[in-house]
Amino acid sequence: MREINVSIIKEKVAQLCEEANLFLPDKMKELILDTAEKEESPLCKSVLKDICDNADCAKELNIPICQDTGMAVIFLEIGQDVHFTGGDLYTAVNEGVEKGYVDGKLRLSIVSDPFKRVNTNTNTPAIIHTIIIPGEKIRITVAPKGFGSENMSALKMFTPSASKEDIINYVVSVADKAGSNPCPPITVGVGIGGDFEYSAYLAKKALCRDFRKRNADPFYAEMERQMLDAINGLGIGAQGFGGTQTCLYVNIEQFPTHIAGLPVAVNIGCHVTRHKETMI
Repeated sequence: MREINVSIIKEKVAQLCEEANLFLPDKMKELILDTAEKEESPLCKSVLKDICDNADCAKELNIPICQDTGMAVIFLEIGQDVHFTGGDLYTAVNEGVEKGYVDGKLRLSIVSDPFKRVNTNTNTPAIIHTIIIPGEKIRITVAPKGFGSENMSALKMFTPSASKEDIINYVVSVADKAGSNPCPPITVGVGIGGDFEYSAYLAKKALCRDFRKRNADPFYAEMERQMLDAINGLGIGAQGFGGTQTCLYVNIEQFPTHIAGLPVAVNIGCHVTRHKETMI
């Protein structure tokens, strides 16, 4: 049994919140630059390069790459042989989010009630997803989610009679309806299967998967490619200025489902889809 004081979790979460908001990963910058090379519209090509310049400036000035520093989404993969000491795990996570956002001078965007709209001034509570895995290590992933893109997400409960083409067309229609609102070029996470809420979880997890890794199942890997091509064929382009490159990647995660259902969730991300992880 490995003992871990929750103060370590707090400090790691705080660090990840800051780093995820301040630094665009090099692999994402490379993807955007590669996308600029493929872009046929001179205006959109220029916009894509401006996006990378913005990331460089943010890094140099130590300021967020986007003014919407998001709602903190935390994925915890906890080894079953870990025992936490020194306090409550979720309290430590939220204290880490508060420390990262307040000390890091990140925008505080969370209200304590959906209708009363009073800011908590701590950017908490965070959304926390926890799974138990074998072993005695902990993987923490922090994914700040801005709501310009989150608001464009959608979920549909299909019947089992839905075809592969029906699913592809639905995902493309969600991107089409989103238009310029999520600050394209967008990223798209798709969750297929499970039930109502689990499909949405899968979609958000999909956004955090390394875009260089296609779905392990060739059937879904081909769907990812088809969705990407179709979304790029919409002509929305970078920041909605019309172009050939609207989407950077599409990731699909799937899960078994009920014989009577086929849930499909689409989580839209912007060009600064952010996530940072560490292993303890």
